[in-house]
Formats: sequence, C-alpha cells, structure tokens
Amino acid sequence: MPGEAHNSDVILRQAKQSLVNNRDFGGRRNSIGRRSAAIKREHAVRQTKRAMATVGAIVFAAMAAGLIIDGIGITGVLLTMMAIFAAVAFFAAVPKVKIPTREALRGSDVKSLVGRTELWLEQQRPALPSPAVQLVDTIGLQLDALGTQLDGLTDNAPAAVEVRKLVGDHLPELISSYTAIPRHLRGEVQGSGSPDQHLVDSLGKISTEIDSVTRQLASGAIDNLAIKTRYLDYKYGAGPEGENGQ
Repeated sequence: MPGEAHNSDVILRQAKQSLVNNRDFGGRRNSIGRRSAAIKREHAVRQTKRAMATVGAIVFAAMAAGLIIDGIGITGVLLTMMAIFAAVAFFAAVPKVKIPTREALRGSDVKSLVGRTELWLEQQRPALPSPAVQLVDTIGLQLDALGTQLDGLTDNAPAAVEVRKLVGDHLPELISSYTAIPRHLRGEVQGSGSPDQHLVDSLGKISTEIDSVTRQLASGAIDNLAIKTRYLDYKYGAGPEGENGQ
C-alpha cells in the first residue's frame, strides 16, 4: 500500500542521510555501516576505560611505593612515566576489534547480525574489484536499514531465520567463494564471464534481495516473507564457485 511503501522509503532515506552525515564528520571513515562503526566506537570506549584504569593503578602504585620508602626519586618518576606511556601505547594498539568468522556470522543472534556482517565485509573489501567494493558499500547502507527492522524480531521468528540465512550465510559464502579463486584468474573470462563479473552480478542480486526483505518487513508483511534463492545460481554454474570453485 502507498503508506507502507512510504515508510520503507523513509527508512532507506534516513539510513542514506546517516551515511552522508557520518562521512562528512568522519563517523564511518573505514566503516561501511552505522552498526559496524558503533561496534568500533564501543570497543574504543572500553579500551579507553581500561587504559585509564591501568594508568590510575600505576600512579596509585607509585604513590604507595613513595609513602612506604619515603619517595621514589627521579628514577621512580621516570619508571612511572615509562609505565604509563607503555600502558597507553598498548591499549591504543591492541587488541583490535575482533572480526567474526563465517561460522560466527552463521550463528549470530538477529540483533548482532548486521553489525558483525558489516565488520566482516569491511575486512573483505581490499580483495574485491572496484565495482564489487561499491556494491559492498551499498549493501552496508542497506544492512543498516534492515537492522532497524530486525530489532523488533526474536531469534526464532521465521523472518529472522530467513534473514540470517541471506545475510549471515549466502552473502559471506559468495564472497568467500570468490576470494578462494587465485587472484590472477579472477579477471579471466570463462564460459559466460569472468569471476569478477559474476561476483558483481551476484552481489547486485543480493543487494536487491536485501532491499526487498527490508521493504517487506517495514510493511509488516512478515508472514509472507520468503527469501528468493535465484541469486544463488552463481553457485551452480554462472558464478565464481560454479565456474572456478570446483
């Protein structure tokens, strides 16, 4: 209905505007979506708190030692400063945000699926051809819109199960099938096209399907939600795995 279509359009426009705003203010930077960016921010906040707690413990230990031995002297002050610097450097460098594995994506709960998938996709971007990178960025935007709809679903809801299959299973499988092909063979035309071309075509189909699912969920058509599997034809003949993955 017109009102339902309008609601889904509003969600996608809001997500797109958020993408623009985040790019303008550096909020996303290397992130393809708001949810992966949020995971990184939360990780940074935790690291900052840990660093501050460690620095506080070092300063407290230095003060306690000074009281016990009646001063720590210049050497003690220098050692304390070095310990503080080392602690700050450590927490600034490691550990980085942990990138989920394909198995972890497949088992993700519905509320964390979007953010974790975005993190995984970001890790794959350097291995993809330019047109595919652009599609991955578009999918990141679409996943943000999809995530808004998923927030109201339980893990066992039929729609959640179907979305988890599409986003947490089929999408990573497509990209993993492509990256498994030796780099020098990805541009070679074999049969109906090259692995590069098949990857772009298949990502385009998945992008279209994610948009369709988001619109169905936004319109309340949960009972009628059925993920199409036509885009999986890449696996059985026209795509990277069908052509070169055997």
